[in-house]
Amino acid sequence: MSQTAYRTHHATEVTEQLVGQKVTLAGWVDRRRDHGGVAFIDLRDNTGLVQVVIYDEEMARPLRSEFVIQVVGEVRLRPDGNENEHLATGKIEVVAESIEVLAKSDALPFQVSTALENESENKLPGEDVRLKYRYLDLRRPSMQRNLKLRAQMSKAARHALEEMGFEEIETPTMIKSTPEGARDFVVPARLVPGSWYALPQSPQLLKQLLMVSGVERYYQLARCYRDEDFRADRQPEFTQLDMEMAFVDQEDVMAMAEKVIAAIWKSAGYDIKLPIQRITWQDAMDKYGSDKPDLRFGNPLIELTDYFKNTPFRVFQAPYVGAVLFKGGAATPRRQFDAWQDWAKQRGAKGLAYVVFAENGELKGPVAKNLSEEERNGLKEAVGAEDGDAVFFAAGRRTSSQELLGAVRVELARRAGLLKPDDFAFTWVVDFPLFKPTDDPDDDDVAVGHSKWTSMHHPFTMPSKDWIDKFDEDPEHAMSDSYDIVCNGNEMGGGSVRIHRDDIQDRVLDVLGITPEEAADKFGFLLEAFKYGAPPHAGIALGWDRTAAILAGADSIRDVIAFPKAGGGRDPLTGAPAPISAEQRAETGVDYDPDEDED
Repeated sequence: MSQTAYRTHHATEVTEQLVGQKVTLAGWVDRRRDHGGVAFIDLRDNTGLVQVVIYDEEMARPLRSEFVIQVVGEVRLRPDGNENEHLATGKIEVVAESIEVLAKSDALPFQVSTALENESENKLPGEDVRLKYRYLDLRRPSMQRNLKLRAQMSKAARHALEEMGFEEIETPTMIKSTPEGARDFVVPARLVPGSWYALPQSPQLLKQLLMVSGVERYYQLARCYRDEDFRADRQPEFTQLDMEMAFVDQEDVMAMAEKVIAAIWKSAGYDIKLPIQRITWQDAMDKYGSDKPDLRFGNPLIELTDYFKNTPFRVFQAPYVGAVLFKGGAATPRRQFDAWQDWAKQRGAKGLAYVVFAENGELKGPVAKNLSEEERNGLKEAVGAEDGDAVFFAAGRRTSSQELLGAVRVELARRAGLLKPDDFAFTWVVDFPLFKPTDDPDDDDVAVGHSKWTSMHHPFTMPSKDWIDKFDEDPEHAMSDSYDIVCNGNEMGGGSVRIHRDDIQDRVLDVLGITPEEAADKFGFLLEAFKYGAPPHAGIALGWDRTAAILAGADSIRDVIAFPKAGGGRDPLTGAPAPISAEQRAETGVDYDPDEDED
């Protein structure tokens, strides 16, 4: 509804059909231009811009950038030659009869006008300044578009899920601390001194309880909280589209999720071809060095472990040797290859070995002289190279070496301009391991339990059918019924078939080193519920911030969140986290000592 007490139309609703009519508009002064007795302002609201012409100098004089004004005037066509084809309202303008200043603006800490150069991201102020004045940052059209896109996504997802019979149900924000792979944010319970609530890392256990409750199709745009060390594109509080279904298997959930994803992308004007392709977790690691592979381009990794099994080169005498092709890389100057070494070291590697195949066919580079004649002669064919190409190598532990080469693969594509944000390459990653070792130095997840194994996803993930009877005999190789949805090298979401049988759950907890007493203490309410008839159930959650960022083509999830946190969980806008008063601290019961009660 456009008509309110302050306006008859929004800016972009003023079209040629309204020529000769009087309109009332309200918004911000985006830009002002003076031309010899005539002033022009661009009036901005959340739909866009419209040009206002002011012939009265006294009327125009007080107006400044970001003043909030109400304009009454007549719509007319712009003079011939003055049209602006880049503007939705570029053929018309409004001749002001009266202007009322509704609110003034102080001098701005940074400009937000759509017409200024700083609309491009690299000319904006630093992120801390943007977040401190987030209400100004959000006025920029790109940020307005992101917020609208996110709202459209939510509407589309809700519609798709409701058509499939899902019910939107809210779950609590203050719950009991349960093991889910990260640290909990905790809240003191004033009325029960010495006791604490936890903010949910996800609604995992609660949605499983809903399945036990007879709610067969649940969804929620759920707020989640994880107390993690700061990493780029992570937020301590985030949103996920949470979905759970009873009496289904993995295929049912994936088919449902594809319909939701297609609806979300359709809301932004894109069509997705269904069904979405699949790749196993092992193939993803072996071919792309990532469990969230970017498939907008090819150039898979090349395993050379067998090729170098008898190598004299000590560096390649490793459990894994792999390579990635650098097409046309032989022309790269030495200083740039040196820069690649620095790039690799910043990622925690010792360096990045390479060779080049010169245009005359000669093999060059630091590694070449260390290889046997047989290895040098066959290397071009082994890696599928041509004269003029280069090859990067990694050797060592399989996982860390593959991850390094996977990062090289993506960086090569980025530098070649292959990572186009409006190309969307989806894939399901399936057949994940059920467990992972707790002593992996590259993994900063908090271990669930107290054994040498922790859950790859969470402790309630069902072993695959082939492993149900033997997963606890061989945890290293046990597989799970779990799946991730990946787009453009980002994990958009993931899910699994859940354990609904208490005998299987007990065995999984035993592998994790969680005793029956600890299980009863941490999530006994779920185990108790399962005694009363739990249906087979499965689900998935989409990271809503990440999904919005992918669809918006944003470089950071912070650009699709209205009020995000900065590094370390700081909020430059409100100043959180901040100390509390001594009186508040005393009230919370944080310092409660049960021994004092006994005294």
